[in-house]
Amino acid sequence: MVRVSTGVFNFINIFPFIIGLVTVIASIYLRIHGGTVCQITLRDPLLIIGIILFVISMLAFIGSCCNNAHFLLTVYSIIMVVIIFALTGFTIFIVVVTNKGVARRISELGFREYRLDDYSGWLQHNFASGQNWDRIRSCLSDSNVCKTIHSEATFSGFIKQRLSSIQSGCCKPPMYCKFNYKNATYWEMPESGPAVENSDCRRWSNNQKMLCYNCKSCRGGVLGNIRKEWRYLAITNIIVLVVIIITFNIGCTIRKRKKTPEHADHDHNNLTAAATSA
Repeated sequence: MVRVSTGVFNFINIFPFIIGLVTVIASIYLRIHGGTVCQITLRDPLLIIGIILFVISMLAFIGSCCNNAHFLLTVYSIIMVVIIFALTGFTIFIVVVTNKGVARRISELGFREYRLDDYSGWLQHNFASGQNWDRIRSCLSDSNVCKTIHSEATFSGFIKQRLSSIQSGCCKPPMYCKFNYKNATYWEMPESGPAVENSDCRRWSNNQKMLCYNCKSCRGGVLGNIRKEWRYLAITNIIVLVVIIITFNIGCTIRKRKKTPEHADHDHNNLTAAATSA
């Protein structure tokens, strides 16, 4: 039974070991070869996550395979408890900050419209303002996200396209501006001006490097994408938590069984010494 538990324990820990190793290599690669602004911002988080996963899995392997490694399994168990509490807290936090924010669906459109004020203040402050937004906007420009839209479609064909939240918010002016459609990323303002006096209508540019990247609708589209991805992340966290708790319980079982023989030998030695002295 001990061997089965140890085998399952080591098998589960193979995955964080591989993920950690790949993540560290990816971070080192980005440091050596550089990359886009988006990729550069991932270097340090990737390195930290990779090292943590690598160290945890190594503690698990050594602790489960060596008879005198009870201390390592204890350290492993403490780290796992911290991770369980941290992951639980982070998951609750995700649910809270993404609870607000629903895109507006307009009839006859295949996509939704996004507004910055529809999202929580925390998301707005941390992703849609200051230097954080400048980095995100640079990432959007580097990724050429707007070039994937079918630009040759007629207006009736364009409004039926399934645009992502970022494409809807950043690659076109808001539909309420009532601009004249030329192609997916080229719109002309009527001579009479926009139908609505909204700052986003004035911020639109046919410069393909600018488009609506300075618009509030673009920030809303980005937050809409973050909200969706974080919701998926919350579900993933729950699954990971279940796996971690199972692994933690197996690790505790192995640690107790490795500790028991040590106490048994200690008690046996005491009895032998007592019998000899008698």
